[in-house]
Amino acid sequence: KSVGAMGGSKIQFGSSLTTSDPQKSPVLIIGQLRHLTNLQFLDVASKLQPRVAPESWTLAVSGLQPSPTDSCSLYLNLATVAALPIKCSRHNTPSRAHSITKIVKTHSTGGDECIVIVCERSDMYASACAVARAYPTYSRKTATAGTTDYTVNVEFILVGPGDLPISHEDVQVMNESGYAVRLTAYIVDSPPNEMHTDGFIQEIEKVGQNLNIKPIIIRGEELAVRGFGGIYGVGKAAIHPPAMVILSHTPQGATENIAWVGKGIVYDTGGLSIKTKTCMPGMKRDCGGAAAILGAFHVAVKAGFSQNLHAIFCLAENAVGPKATKPDDVHTLYSGRSVEINNTDAEGRLVLGDGVAYAAKDLHCTTILDMATLTGAQGTATGKYHAAVLTNNDDWEEASVRAGRYCGDLIHPIPYTPELHFAEFASAIADMKNSVADRSNATSSCAGLFIAAHLGFDFPGSWIHVDMAYPVHCGERATGYGVALLPTMFGHLSQSSLFRSIAPISTENGDYQNNDGKTIKKMRLA
Repeated sequence: KSVGAMGGSKIQFGSSLTTSDPQKSPVLIIGQLRHLTNLQFLDVASKLQPRVAPESWTLAVSGLQPSPTDSCSLYLNLATVAALPIKCSRHNTPSRAHSITKIVKTHSTGGDECIVIVCERSDMYASACAVARAYPTYSRKTATAGTTDYTVNVEFILVGPGDLPISHEDVQVMNESGYAVRLTAYIVDSPPNEMHTDGFIQEIEKVGQNLNIKPIIIRGEELAVRGFGGIYGVGKAAIHPPAMVILSHTPQGATENIAWVGKGIVYDTGGLSIKTKTCMPGMKRDCGGAAAILGAFHVAVKAGFSQNLHAIFCLAENAVGPKATKPDDVHTLYSGRSVEINNTDAEGRLVLGDGVAYAAKDLHCTTILDMATLTGAQGTATGKYHAAVLTNNDDWEEASVRAGRYCGDLIHPIPYTPELHFAEFASAIADMKNSVADRSNATSSCAGLFIAAHLGFDFPGSWIHVDMAYPVHCGERATGYGVALLPTMFGHLSQSSLFRSIAPISTENGDYQNNDGKTIKKMRLA
């Protein structure tokens, strides 16, 4: 089940415009109206001739009236020009990434084709990932089984003042990112009878093999023996046993230890606190955080990550059965803290509590990020497009928001005040309960704080929690959310000049960058 084979399409990024005939290779040209208007026909002629005359191009572009988007056919349905929204507010991505994905999905011919993105260099990476998102790979449709594979070529015309040409390294980063976005979406789209814990471990092993990294696997009863009461307690009733899997990238000369921890609930029935028939469908997506960590880890390591990076996958199926955890059970997590279970459907925080504690205690990580489809409340708090970020560190909060705008995986802060909110978990018999007393009191913040409690609120390092329950999918399909976000957030530690250019943090003084049409001073971590 290779990621390309399931969907039949291969996405190939290019550094410059190649020559092709729309009759043989349909073309879609996308850009902001101001960028399209400034193009000469000669800039795009190699993709349109001999089918489209210069006058047709000029008339089509001058007739575009995006509200929010607009498109015009240049030649049958084989050559199209499309304009992105004009408006872009401060909490949106200047790349208009979500509109790019929609436009590509609408106009895709389902065969060999070319997408041309007209943009500034600062929007190139977000635009590349947006195109990849439009080509999901998981399919069990019998009508399309065995159909011919096809290639989508994605090319760029960079129009920003002083934009450097696209390097071979940039193309490699975009190809790896496109692959990883689709791999992550493939895992999330896969049904739970295929993508169970053992199936997920196979995907981790494949990525590890590709990167020459052997995973550490702690599975089944060994979790209980070693004290991982959270992961074991959630997954012990399932046919496929729970597991914690670790991929570690340890380059020479590294001085920092960083962990990315993913919630991998391959299916969430809710356990004995069972979900209803309308709330349960779609719970195959509850592994979206772990899937994103896998894709992001692949991209970061391929692009040359300079520090120690540990990807920790907390895998379990929250199943119903004779061995299932009961409300009123008390479990001791890897942190040593005891938890009274009052809701078996608040399970993601239990597995992540074990994951972050392991990162701190065993791997000595000082920067720990966890990513999860944690709460339905995230959708109420920050919506379908923005994940929620909860962190003990001001700089990382701002860095995550900036990174989201630069890469297209949007994110927005929620309140971090354990002294006000953690009392929601008060228990008479254990250190804490696992679900809040008042479900109308900052529920997403509280859920994240439960995870932080297993590091300890006096944890001297940086802890960043990303709840992406809603951005993990759009309609019936996964988005691959998170794959672009993490390598961008941590871009200052990458050897890739592309990631360093869009990274919100700088390791040097006086490092400026041009984004949103204005110069911004990069942040420096205190």
